[in-house]
Amino acid sequence: MDPWSRRDGTDGTDEDTTIRAADRGPAMALSVRPAGPVPPQAAHAPHAARTEAGAGAADTKAGADTKAGAGAADTEAGVAGVGSPTRPLVTELHLSAFKSHRGATYPLGPLTVFAGPSGSGKSSALQAYGLLVRLGAGDPLERALAAVPGGAAACAPDRAAPDEQGRRGFRIGCTVDGPAGPVRLDVAVQTEPDLRIAGERLTGGGRTLFTTALTDPGRRTVQAAWHTAGPAPVTRVPFPDDRLGTALLPLRVAGTTAGQRLVLAAAEQMLIALRSSFRCDPRPEAVRAFARTPTASHQWSEAARLRPDCGNLAAVLERTGRECATRHAVLVEAVRAGCSPQVNDVRADRHALADADGRAHAADGQPGPGGRRRGRDDVRADGTGAAVRAVLERDGELGALPVDWLGDGELRYLALALVLLTGPGVLAVDPVAEVLPARQVLTVVADGLDRCLDRRQSTALFELAVRMATRGHVRLLGTVTDASVAARMPGSRVLHLGV
Repeated sequence: MDPWSRRDGTDGTDEDTTIRAADRGPAMALSVRPAGPVPPQAAHAPHAARTEAGAGAADTKAGADTKAGAGAADTEAGVAGVGSPTRPLVTELHLSAFKSHRGATYPLGPLTVFAGPSGSGKSSALQAYGLLVRLGAGDPLERALAAVPGGAAACAPDRAAPDEQGRRGFRIGCTVDGPAGPVRLDVAVQTEPDLRIAGERLTGGGRTLFTTALTDPGRRTVQAAWHTAGPAPVTRVPFPDDRLGTALLPLRVAGTTAGQRLVLAAAEQMLIALRSSFRCDPRPEAVRAFARTPTASHQWSEAARLRPDCGNLAAVLERTGRECATRHAVLVEAVRAGCSPQVNDVRADRHALADADGRAHAADGQPGPGGRRRGRDDVRADGTGAAVRAVLERDGELGALPVDWLGDGELRYLALALVLLTGPGVLAVDPVAEVLPARQVLTVVADGLDRCLDRRQSTALFELAVRMATRGHVRLLGTVTDASVAARMPGSRVLHLGV
Protein backbone atom coordinates (compact mmCIF):
# COMPACT_ATOMS: atom_id res chain seq x y z
CA MET A 1 0.00 0.00 0.00
CA ASP A 2 1.16 3.52 -0.79
CA PRO A 3 2.36 4.91 2.56
CA TRP A 4 0.50 8.16 1.82
CA SER A 5 -2.77 6.53 0.80
CA ARG A 6 -6.05 7.52 2.40
CA ARG A 7 -8.52 4.94 3.75
CA ASP A 8 -12.08 6.13 4.13
CA GLY A 9 -14.95 4.16 5.57
CA THR A 10 -17.97 3.91 3.30
CA ASP A 11 -20.59 3.07 5.88
CA GLY A 12 -20.92 6.67 7.05
CA THR A 13 -19.97 5.82 10.64
CA ASP A 14 -16.19 5.97 10.58
CA GLU A 15 -13.44 7.51 8.53
CA ASP A 16 -9.75 6.82 9.07
CA THR A 17 -7.09 8.87 7.31
CA THR A 18 -3.57 7.55 7.82
CA ILE A 19 -0.40 9.30 6.75
CA ARG A 20 3.00 7.71 6.87
CA ALA A 21 5.90 9.75 5.56
CA ALA A 22 8.57 7.14 4.93
CA ASP A 23 9.38 4.71 2.16
CA ARG A 24 11.40 2.44 4.44
CA GLY A 25 11.98 1.88 8.10
CA PRO A 26 9.78 2.93 11.02
CA ALA A 27 7.40 5.76 10.38
CA MET A 28 4.94 7.83 12.27
CA ALA A 29 1.31 7.31 11.31
CA LEU A 30 -0.76 10.43 11.75
CA SER A 31 -4.30 9.24 12.20
CA VAL A 32 -7.37 11.38 11.87
CA ARG A 33 -10.43 9.63 13.29
CA PRO A 34 -13.83 11.27 13.78
CA ALA A 35 -15.11 11.40 17.35
CA GLY A 36 -18.44 9.72 16.78
CA PRO A 37 -20.64 8.90 13.81
CA VAL A 38 -20.37 10.98 10.69
CA PRO A 39 -23.62 11.57 8.81
CA PRO A 40 -23.48 10.04 5.31
CA GLN A 41 -24.08 13.41 3.70
CA ALA A 42 -21.14 14.88 5.65
CA ALA A 43 -18.57 12.27 4.74
CA HIS A 44 -17.45 14.30 1.76
CA ALA A 45 -19.92 17.19 1.76
CA PRO A 46 -20.09 20.12 2.04
CA HIS A 47 -16.85 20.28 0.12
CA ALA A 48 -17.72 18.41 -3.01
CA ALA A 49 -17.16 21.36 -5.27
CA ARG A 50 -19.21 22.25 -8.32
CA THR A 51 -17.21 24.26 -10.82
CA GLU A 52 -18.60 26.67 -13.33
CA ALA A 53 -16.14 27.55 -16.08
CA GLY A 54 -16.95 30.82 -17.78
CA ALA A 55 -15.91 29.66 -21.24
CA GLY A 56 -14.41 26.22 -20.78
CA ALA A 57 -15.31 22.59 -21.08
CA ALA A 58 -15.80 20.16 -18.22
CA ASP A 59 -12.87 19.56 -15.93
CA THR A 60 -13.59 16.84 -13.40
CA LYS A 61 -11.48 16.48 -10.28
CA ALA A 62 -11.77 14.35 -7.16
CA GLY A 63 -14.53 15.91 -5.14
CA ALA A 64 -15.37 18.46 -7.83
CA ASP A 65 -18.31 18.35 -10.21
CA THR A 66 -17.75 20.68 -13.11
CA LYS A 67 -20.31 22.71 -15.00
CA ALA A 68 -18.82 24.22 -18.12
CA GLY A 69 -19.99 26.79 -20.56
CA ALA A 70 -19.75 26.34 -24.29
CA GLY A 71 -16.33 26.64 -25.86
CA ALA A 72 -12.92 25.07 -25.87
CA ALA A 73 -11.24 23.39 -22.91
CA ASP A 74 -10.67 25.61 -19.90
CA THR A 75 -6.93 25.36 -19.60
CA GLU A 76 -4.27 27.84 -18.55
CA ALA A 77 -3.79 28.56 -22.23
CA GLY A 78 -7.42 29.62 -22.51
CA VAL A 79 -6.74 32.79 -20.51
CA ALA A 80 -3.02 33.20 -20.02
CA GLY A 81 -2.11 32.48 -23.59
CA VAL A 82 0.25 29.63 -22.79
CA GLY A 83 0.05 25.91 -23.49
CA SER A 84 2.42 23.88 -21.36
CA PRO A 85 3.23 26.47 -18.68
CA THR A 86 6.69 27.96 -18.94
CA ARG A 87 6.18 29.68 -15.59
CA PRO A 88 5.33 27.74 -12.42
CA LEU A 89 1.62 27.81 -11.58
CA VAL A 90 -0.32 26.30 -8.68
CA THR A 91 -2.95 24.29 -10.55
CA GLU A 92 -4.49 22.26 -7.70
CA LEU A 93 -5.08 22.69 -3.99
CA HIS A 94 -5.30 19.41 -2.04
CA LEU A 95 -7.11 19.45 1.30
CA SER A 96 -6.96 15.82 2.36
CA ALA A 97 -7.84 16.62 5.96
CA PHE A 98 -8.09 20.30 6.93
CA LYS A 99 -10.82 21.84 9.07
CA SER A 100 -14.13 20.83 7.41
CA HIS A 101 -12.44 19.74 4.17
CA ARG A 102 -11.82 16.02 3.59
CA GLY A 103 -10.38 14.35 0.54
CA ALA A 104 -10.87 17.48 -1.58
CA THR A 105 -8.91 18.53 -4.65
CA TYR A 106 -9.73 21.96 -6.03
CA PRO A 107 -8.55 22.92 -9.55
CA LEU A 108 -7.12 26.44 -9.76
CA GLY A 109 -7.06 28.51 -12.92
CA PRO A 110 -6.13 32.09 -13.83
CA LEU A 111 -9.32 33.35 -12.18
CA THR A 112 -10.72 31.06 -9.47
CA VAL A 113 -13.25 31.89 -6.78
CA PHE A 114 -14.80 29.82 -4.00
CA ALA A 115 -18.49 30.45 -3.50
CA GLY A 116 -20.99 29.18 -0.97
CA PRO A 117 -22.91 30.04 2.17
CA SER A 118 -21.28 31.15 5.38
CA GLY A 119 -19.48 28.25 7.06
CA SER A 120 -19.06 26.26 3.86
CA GLY A 121 -15.25 26.44 3.98
CA LYS A 122 -14.45 29.22 1.51
CA SER A 123 -12.11 31.11 3.83
CA SER A 124 -10.50 27.96 5.23
CA ALA A 125 -9.49 26.90 1.71
CA LEU A 126 -7.61 30.19 1.31
CA GLN A 127 -6.12 29.75 4.78
CA ALA A 128 -4.65 26.40 3.71
CA TYR A 129 -3.24 28.01 0.57
CA GLY A 130 -1.72 30.82 2.64
CA LEU A 131 -0.20 28.30 5.04
CA LEU A 132 1.56 26.57 2.13
CA VAL A 133 2.79 29.96 0.91
CA ARG A 134 4.31 30.86 4.29
CA LEU A 135 5.93 27.44 4.70
CA GLY A 136 7.31 27.70 1.17
CA ALA A 137 8.83 31.07 2.12
CA GLY A 138 10.74 29.36 4.94
CA ASP A 139 8.61 30.43 7.91
CA PRO A 140 8.77 28.18 10.97
CA LEU A 141 5.63 26.11 11.40
CA GLU A 142 4.43 27.96 14.50
CA ARG A 143 4.75 31.35 12.83
CA ALA A 144 3.08 30.11 9.66
CA LEU A 145 0.11 28.82 11.66
CA ALA A 146 -0.21 32.02 13.70
CA ALA A 147 -1.93 33.70 10.73
CA VAL A 148 -4.69 31.06 10.73
CA PRO A 149 -7.62 32.02 13.02
CA GLY A 150 -7.52 29.63 15.96
CA GLY A 151 -3.96 28.54 15.20
CA ALA A 152 -2.85 24.93 14.91
CA ALA A 153 -5.68 23.48 16.98
CA ALA A 154 -8.30 24.92 14.62
CA CYS A 155 -6.72 23.27 11.57
CA ALA A 156 -7.39 19.69 12.63
CA PRO A 157 -10.40 18.23 10.77
CA ASP A 158 -13.84 18.62 12.25
CA ARG A 159 -14.96 15.74 14.46
CA ALA A 160 -11.40 14.37 14.54
CA ALA A 161 -10.43 12.59 17.75
CA PRO A 162 -6.83 11.77 18.76
CA ASP A 163 -5.49 8.34 17.89
CA GLU A 164 -4.39 5.76 20.49
CA GLN A 165 -1.21 7.76 21.13
CA GLY A 166 -3.02 11.07 21.52
CA ARG A 167 -1.98 12.49 18.15
CA ARG A 168 -4.05 14.76 15.95
CA GLY A 169 -3.17 16.71 12.85
CA PHE A 170 -4.08 17.76 9.33
CA ARG A 171 -2.94 17.24 5.73
CA ILE A 172 -2.70 19.79 2.94
CA GLY A 173 -0.85 20.05 -0.35
CA CYS A 174 -0.83 21.40 -3.88
CA THR A 175 0.20 20.62 -7.44
CA VAL A 176 2.37 23.02 -9.40
CA ASP A 177 2.75 22.80 -13.16
CA GLY A 178 5.68 24.32 -15.00
CA PRO A 179 8.86 23.54 -16.95
CA ALA A 180 9.51 20.44 -14.78
CA GLY A 181 6.00 19.12 -15.44
CA PRO A 182 3.34 18.61 -12.75
CA VAL A 183 4.91 18.41 -9.28
CA ARG A 184 2.85 17.56 -6.20
CA LEU A 185 3.60 18.45 -2.58
CA ASP A 186 1.83 16.79 0.37
CA VAL A 187 2.42 17.89 3.95
CA ALA A 188 1.27 16.15 7.15
CA VAL A 189 1.27 18.35 10.26
CA GLN A 190 0.90 16.99 13.79
CA THR A 191 -0.88 19.47 16.06
CA GLU A 192 -1.11 17.32 19.22
CA PRO A 193 0.62 16.50 21.49
CA ASP A 194 3.54 18.40 19.90
CA LEU A 195 3.40 20.75 16.93
CA ARG A 196 5.62 19.47 14.12
CA ILE A 197 5.71 18.56 10.45
CA ALA A 198 5.30 14.80 10.71
CA GLY A 199 5.72 13.97 7.06
CA GLU A 200 6.27 15.51 3.66
CA ARG A 201 6.34 14.14 0.15
CA LEU A 202 7.34 15.71 -3.17
CA THR A 203 6.47 13.75 -6.31
CA GLY A 204 6.86 14.36 -10.02
CA GLY A 205 7.00 12.36 -13.20
CA GLY A 206 5.59 9.30 -11.44
CA ARG A 207 8.52 9.27 -9.02
CA THR A 208 8.84 10.10 -5.33
CA LEU A 209 11.57 12.74 -5.30
CA PHE A 210 11.67 13.73 -1.65
CA THR A 211 10.14 12.51 1.62
CA THR A 212 10.47 13.18 5.32
CA ALA A 213 9.43 10.89 8.16
CA LEU A 214 9.20 11.25 11.92
CA THR A 215 11.13 8.18 13.06
CA ASP A 216 11.88 9.24 16.64
CA PRO A 217 9.19 11.34 18.41
CA GLY A 218 11.74 12.20 21.10
CA ARG A 219 13.86 14.22 18.65
CA ARG A 220 12.96 17.53 17.03
CA THR A 221 14.03 16.23 13.64
CA VAL A 222 12.61 14.16 10.81
CA GLN A 223 14.45 11.76 8.53
CA ALA A 224 14.70 13.32 5.05
CA ALA A 225 15.42 11.32 1.92
CA TRP A 226 15.75 12.47 -1.67
CA HIS A 227 16.34 10.87 -5.03
CA THR A 228 20.00 10.89 -6.08
CA ALA A 229 20.45 8.39 -8.95
CA GLY A 230 24.16 8.28 -8.17
CA PRO A 231 26.36 5.69 -6.45
CA ALA A 232 23.78 5.80 -3.64
CA PRO A 233 20.22 5.87 -5.02
CA VAL A 234 18.88 7.87 -2.05
CA THR A 235 20.44 10.46 0.27
CA ARG A 236 19.21 10.47 3.88
CA VAL A 237 19.86 13.29 6.37
CA PRO A 238 18.01 14.77 9.37
CA PHE A 239 15.91 17.90 8.81
CA PRO A 240 14.27 20.13 11.44
CA ASP A 241 10.64 19.21 12.09
CA ASP A 242 9.38 22.81 12.17
CA ARG A 243 10.32 23.74 8.60
CA LEU A 244 9.09 22.68 5.20
CA GLY A 245 11.79 20.35 3.94
CA THR A 246 11.14 21.29 0.30
CA ALA A 247 12.11 24.88 1.14
CA LEU A 248 15.48 23.64 2.44
CA LEU A 249 16.36 21.51 -0.56
CA PRO A 250 18.00 24.25 -2.68
CA LEU A 251 20.49 24.73 0.17
CA ARG A 252 21.09 21.03 0.80
CA VAL A 253 21.12 19.28 -2.58
CA ALA A 254 24.37 19.58 -4.52
CA GLY A 255 22.91 19.02 -7.99
CA THR A 256 25.87 16.96 -9.18
CA THR A 257 23.83 14.02 -10.49
CA ALA A 258 20.86 13.85 -12.85
CA GLY A 259 18.66 12.67 -10.01
CA GLN A 260 19.68 15.56 -7.77
CA ARG A 261 19.03 18.05 -10.56
CA LEU A 262 15.57 16.55 -11.00
CA VAL A 263 14.88 17.05 -7.29
CA LEU A 264 16.15 20.63 -7.40
CA ALA A 265 14.07 21.48 -10.47
CA ALA A 266 10.91 20.13 -8.82
CA ALA A 267 11.58 21.89 -5.51
CA GLU A 268 12.43 25.22 -7.11
CA GLN A 269 9.35 25.07 -9.31
CA MET A 270 7.19 24.46 -6.24
CA LEU A 271 8.78 27.29 -4.25
CA ILE A 272 8.60 29.83 -7.07
CA ALA A 273 4.88 29.21 -7.53
CA LEU A 274 4.10 29.36 -3.82
CA ARG A 275 6.15 32.46 -3.05
CA SER A 276 4.67 34.40 -5.99
CA SER A 277 1.61 35.25 -3.94
CA PHE A 278 0.09 38.40 -2.46
CA ARG A 279 -2.62 38.20 0.19
CA CYS A 280 -4.86 41.21 -0.25
CA ASP A 281 -7.58 42.42 2.12
CA PRO A 282 -8.15 46.16 1.56
CA ARG A 283 -9.25 47.90 4.75
CA PRO A 284 -11.01 51.24 4.13
CA GLU A 285 -10.33 52.31 7.71
CA ALA A 286 -6.58 51.81 7.13
CA VAL A 287 -6.68 54.05 4.04
CA ARG A 288 -8.49 56.77 6.00
CA ALA A 289 -6.08 56.50 8.93
CA PHE A 290 -3.09 56.84 6.59
CA ALA A 291 -4.51 60.10 5.22
CA ARG A 292 -4.51 61.49 8.79
CA THR A 293 -1.01 60.29 9.67
CA PRO A 294 2.22 62.25 9.03
CA THR A 295 4.20 60.39 6.42
CA ALA A 296 7.97 60.04 6.61
CA SER A 297 10.12 60.40 3.53
CA HIS A 298 10.78 56.68 3.15
CA GLN A 299 7.03 56.09 2.84
CA TRP A 300 6.86 58.61 -0.01
CA SER A 301 9.83 57.21 -1.86
CA GLU A 302 10.28 54.70 -4.64
CA ALA A 303 10.68 52.02 -1.97
CA ALA A 304 6.98 52.32 -0.98
CA ARG A 305 5.27 48.96 -1.42
CA LEU A 306 1.57 48.30 -1.03
CA ARG A 307 0.66 46.55 2.20
CA PRO A 308 -1.91 43.75 2.33
CA ASP A 309 -4.43 46.11 3.96
CA CYS A 310 -3.72 48.71 1.23
CA GLY A 311 -3.56 51.40 3.91
CA ASN A 312 -0.61 53.12 2.21
CA LEU A 313 -2.48 53.24 -1.11
CA ALA A 314 -1.80 56.99 -1.49
CA ALA A 315 1.99 56.65 -1.28
CA VAL A 316 1.97 53.79 -3.77
CA LEU A 317 -0.31 55.68 -6.19
CA GLU A 318 2.25 58.48 -6.40
CA ARG A 319 4.93 55.96 -7.29
CA THR A 320 2.95 53.95 -9.86
CA GLY A 321 1.64 57.09 -11.57
CA ARG A 322 5.20 58.29 -12.08
CA GLU A 323 6.76 54.95 -13.08
CA CYS A 324 4.24 53.59 -15.61
CA ALA A 325 1.95 55.99 -17.46
CA THR A 326 0.31 53.16 -19.43
CA ARG A 327 -0.86 51.20 -16.41
CA HIS A 328 -1.83 54.38 -14.63
CA ALA A 329 -4.11 55.21 -17.55
CA VAL A 330 -5.70 51.76 -17.23
CA LEU A 331 -6.23 52.40 -13.52
CA VAL A 332 -7.98 55.70 -14.25
CA GLU A 333 -10.16 53.91 -16.78
CA ALA A 334 -11.03 51.27 -14.16
CA VAL A 335 -11.89 53.97 -11.60
CA ARG A 336 -14.27 55.55 -14.09
CA ALA A 337 -15.97 52.19 -14.55
CA GLY A 338 -16.29 51.39 -10.84
CA CYS A 339 -16.47 54.76 -9.09
CA SER A 340 -17.36 57.84 -11.11
CA PRO A 341 -17.38 58.50 -14.88
CA GLN A 342 -16.31 62.12 -14.21
CA VAL A 343 -12.83 61.07 -12.99
CA ASN A 344 -9.94 62.45 -15.05
CA ASP A 345 -7.05 61.27 -12.91
CA VAL A 346 -6.08 59.50 -9.70
CA ARG A 347 -3.12 61.00 -7.92
CA ALA A 348 -1.47 61.39 -4.54
CA ASP A 349 -0.97 64.72 -2.82
CA ARG A 350 0.26 66.15 0.45
CA HIS A 351 -2.21 67.90 2.68
CA ALA A 352 -1.89 69.87 5.87
CA LEU A 353 -2.43 68.43 9.32
CA ALA A 354 -3.46 70.48 12.29
CA ASP A 355 -1.33 71.34 15.31
CA ALA A 356 -2.54 70.44 18.74
CA ASP A 357 -3.91 74.02 18.94
CA GLY A 358 -5.94 73.45 15.78
CA ARG A 359 -3.80 75.57 13.41
CA ALA A 360 -3.18 73.88 10.08
CA HIS A 361 0.29 73.31 8.68
CA ALA A 362 0.63 73.82 4.94
CA ALA A 363 2.48 71.31 2.79
CA ASP A 364 4.63 71.23 -0.32
CA GLY A 365 6.72 74.24 0.61
CA GLN A 366 3.80 76.61 1.26
CA PRO A 367 4.10 79.04 4.19
CA GLY A 368 3.04 77.57 7.52
CA PRO A 369 2.48 79.22 10.88
CA GLY A 370 4.89 82.11 11.43
CA GLY A 371 5.62 82.39 7.71
CA ARG A 372 8.08 79.49 7.72
CA ARG A 373 8.02 77.38 4.58
CA ARG A 374 7.59 73.68 5.20
CA GLY A 375 9.11 71.02 2.96
CA ARG A 376 7.09 68.03 1.72
CA ASP A 377 8.86 65.75 4.22
CA ASP A 378 8.84 68.26 7.09
CA VAL A 379 7.03 66.46 9.91
CA ARG A 380 7.07 67.78 13.45
CA ALA A 381 8.54 65.76 16.27
CA ASP A 382 5.19 65.89 18.07
CA GLY A 383 3.59 63.94 15.22
CA THR A 384 1.94 66.82 13.36
CA GLY A 385 2.79 67.96 9.86
CA ALA A 386 2.04 66.83 6.32
CA ALA A 387 0.28 63.62 5.34
CA VAL A 388 -0.20 61.80 2.03
CA ARG A 389 -3.69 61.63 0.58
CA ALA A 390 -4.98 60.09 -2.65
CA VAL A 391 -7.42 62.23 -4.62
CA LEU A 392 -9.71 61.79 -7.62
CA GLU A 393 -9.49 64.63 -10.11
CA ARG A 394 -12.96 65.21 -11.57
CA ASP A 395 -14.41 67.18 -14.47
CA GLY A 396 -15.00 70.90 -14.34
CA GLU A 397 -16.09 72.50 -11.13
CA LEU A 398 -16.33 69.16 -9.32
CA GLY A 399 -12.64 69.45 -8.52
CA ALA A 400 -10.56 67.03 -6.47
CA LEU A 401 -12.22 64.50 -4.18
CA PRO A 402 -10.08 62.91 -1.44
CA VAL A 403 -10.15 59.14 -1.77
CA ASP A 404 -10.51 58.73 2.00
CA TRP A 405 -13.92 60.44 1.69
CA LEU A 406 -15.20 57.61 -0.54
CA GLY A 407 -17.45 54.84 0.70
CA ASP A 408 -16.09 51.44 1.69
CA GLY A 409 -17.10 49.82 -1.60
CA GLU A 410 -15.36 52.44 -3.73
CA LEU A 411 -12.23 52.31 -1.58
CA ARG A 412 -12.03 48.52 -1.77
CA TYR A 413 -12.63 48.60 -5.51
CA LEU A 414 -9.87 51.15 -6.08
CA ALA A 415 -7.40 49.20 -3.93
CA LEU A 416 -8.14 45.86 -5.63
CA ALA A 417 -7.82 47.44 -9.07
CA LEU A 418 -4.44 48.90 -8.10
CA VAL A 419 -3.27 45.47 -6.89
CA LEU A 420 -4.25 43.78 -10.17
CA LEU A 421 -2.39 46.42 -12.16
CA THR A 422 0.90 46.23 -10.25
CA GLY A 423 3.40 43.48 -9.47
CA PRO A 424 5.99 42.18 -7.00
CA GLY A 425 8.07 45.35 -7.28
CA VAL A 426 5.18 47.41 -5.94
CA LEU A 427 3.39 44.93 -3.68
CA ALA A 428 4.79 43.89 -0.31
CA VAL A 429 5.67 40.34 -1.37
CA ASP A 430 8.84 38.26 -1.12
CA PRO A 431 9.27 36.59 -4.52
CA VAL A 432 12.23 34.45 -5.49
CA ALA A 433 14.89 37.07 -6.21
CA GLU A 434 17.02 34.72 -8.30
CA VAL A 435 14.22 34.32 -10.88
CA LEU A 436 13.37 37.07 -13.34
CA PRO A 437 9.91 38.62 -12.78
CA ALA A 438 8.99 37.64 -16.34
CA ARG A 439 9.38 33.98 -15.30
CA GLN A 440 6.97 34.32 -12.38
CA VAL A 441 3.19 34.63 -12.19
CA LEU A 442 1.78 36.59 -9.25
CA THR A 443 -1.27 35.09 -7.55
CA VAL A 444 -3.46 37.66 -5.78
CA VAL A 445 -5.36 35.99 -2.92
CA ALA A 446 -8.41 37.89 -1.68
CA ASP A 447 -10.90 36.60 0.87
CA GLY A 448 -14.25 38.36 0.52
CA LEU A 449 -13.41 39.63 -2.94
CA ASP A 450 -16.85 41.16 -3.54
CA ARG A 451 -17.30 42.51 -0.01
CA CYS A 452 -18.94 45.97 -0.07
CA LEU A 453 -18.96 45.99 -3.90
CA ASP A 454 -22.13 46.52 -5.91
CA ARG A 455 -22.78 44.55 -9.08
CA ARG A 456 -21.32 47.24 -11.35
CA GLN A 457 -18.08 47.30 -9.36
CA SER A 458 -17.84 43.50 -9.21
CA THR A 459 -18.29 43.29 -12.98
CA ALA A 460 -15.65 45.95 -13.66
CA LEU A 461 -13.21 44.31 -11.24
CA PHE A 462 -13.57 40.83 -12.75
CA GLU A 463 -13.26 42.26 -16.26
CA LEU A 464 -10.00 43.88 -15.20
CA ALA A 465 -8.83 40.59 -13.64
CA VAL A 466 -9.53 38.74 -16.91
CA ARG A 467 -7.69 41.44 -18.85
CA MET A 468 -4.60 41.15 -16.67
CA ALA A 469 -4.73 37.34 -16.52
CA THR A 470 -4.74 37.25 -20.32
CA ARG A 471 -1.28 38.76 -20.21
CA GLY A 472 -0.14 35.82 -18.10
CA HIS A 473 1.44 37.70 -15.19
CA VAL A 474 -1.43 37.81 -12.67
CA ARG A 475 -3.81 35.17 -11.33
CA LEU A 476 -6.70 35.76 -8.95
CA LEU A 477 -7.83 33.40 -6.19
CA GLY A 478 -10.62 34.56 -3.94
CA THR A 479 -13.94 33.98 -2.24
CA VAL A 480 -17.25 35.60 -3.16
CA THR A 481 -20.76 35.70 -1.80
CA ASP A 482 -22.40 36.14 -5.20
CA ALA A 483 -20.79 34.01 -7.92
CA SER A 484 -23.05 35.12 -10.77
CA VAL A 485 -20.69 37.85 -11.99
CA ALA A 486 -17.56 35.68 -11.94
CA ALA A 487 -19.36 32.79 -13.62
CA ARG A 488 -19.99 34.91 -16.72
CA MET A 489 -16.34 35.85 -17.18
CA PRO A 490 -14.34 34.01 -19.87
CA GLY A 491 -11.90 31.53 -18.38
CA SER A 492 -13.24 31.92 -14.84
CA ARG A 493 -13.64 28.98 -12.49
CA VAL A 494 -16.23 29.03 -9.72
CA LEU A 495 -15.98 26.33 -7.04
CA HIS A 496 -19.30 25.99 -5.21
CA LEU A 497 -18.96 24.68 -1.67
CA GLY A 498 -21.73 23.44 0.55
CA VAL A 499 -23.98 22.28 -2.30
